[in-house]
Amino acid sequence: MDPWQVWAWPWLTTMDIYRRALEPAQGEETEWTTPNRVTLDIATLRLRDFSFGEGRGRPVLVVAPFSLHDAGLADLAPGHSLIESLRTNGCRDLFLVEWKSATAKTRLNTIDSQFTALNVVVDELGPPVDLIGLCQGGWLSLAYAARFPLKVRRLALVGAPIDTAATPSILSAAINPMTAALIDELIRRGGGLARGADMAELWPRPADKFARALEALELEPPTTEAARRAVETFARWDARLLDLPGPYYREVFNWLYRENQLALGRFCALGRPIDLRRLEQPLFLLAGEQDEIAPPAQIFAAAALVGARKSDIETALAPCGHLALFMGGRTATTQWPRIAKWLSG
Repeated sequence: MDPWQVWAWPWLTTMDIYRRALEPAQGEETEWTTPNRVTLDIATLRLRDFSFGEGRGRPVLVVAPFSLHDAGLADLAPGHSLIESLRTNGCRDLFLVEWKSATAKTRLNTIDSQFTALNVVVDELGPPVDLIGLCQGGWLSLAYAARFPLKVRRLALVGAPIDTAATPSILSAAINPMTAALIDELIRRGGGLARGADMAELWPRPADKFARALEALELEPPTTEAARRAVETFARWDARLLDLPGPYYREVFNWLYRENQLALGRFCALGRPIDLRRLEQPLFLLAGEQDEIAPPAQIFAAAALVGARKSDIETALAPCGHLALFMGGRTATTQWPRIAKWLSG
């Protein structure tokens, strides 16, 4: 073994361990870092209660994305959990919407089905609530707040595609060539569902899974046991894929990305047109500087679409990519405390 190999061997061995960890079995249950309990369990979602301490404050509800992966992205690992950061920085009454993978019983669900379920949760907690929408949960939260403005006190959107025409993204670039016939075929193959395994083939992502994990967690090639466990947990999360109802998938594909209805004022929810100008609540917008899934321009466009005063809108740009907004170690210690402090305002 030459001198370079002697120096590099521990690091290369560590990389080999992590690469093996990035091939877990699918079908595992969601893992949680922070103690919680399920307080509501319906066909489409579970409501998880991460609250602590005595006394009740204003509920803070995190709306996870109903997309390719599960809600574990909000509470991935110690030091890589937005739930953990919010709790540490004063959010005592904290809840999370965990969307369930679609089944034969829910295969006909639509965007309206998600609105109805979210409305049940908000009523269960007691409005008005503070909403935090993550990625696909962001546009849903924004539209919900505009549909039911008296039920939301403050709204934070993180890595959310709001105006998908504001600037191109790698997601829209992947979607644009897809025809309606291709979407129909994907749903037909899934028996009425958009299967996670099929969607994963269309989802843009780096070929190097190890590099993807390091970028998402904001880690250098790790050497600590805690970092190794975080990468392994990420790998298991990345392998857990959700199935989506066919009609819901088709509506998101067309209404949000192809037709940009939310930004153009053409979006309808539960029988009413959504006018974002009705939304006058304080708004916090967090984007990732290197986010290629929901670029900053797509989320920051919300500031000009809502009716809130400029003084009630706060924006932040984190030096990271998309997944790091939710599970990056640096972002958890710099950006999420800002959101927690803003919510207490």
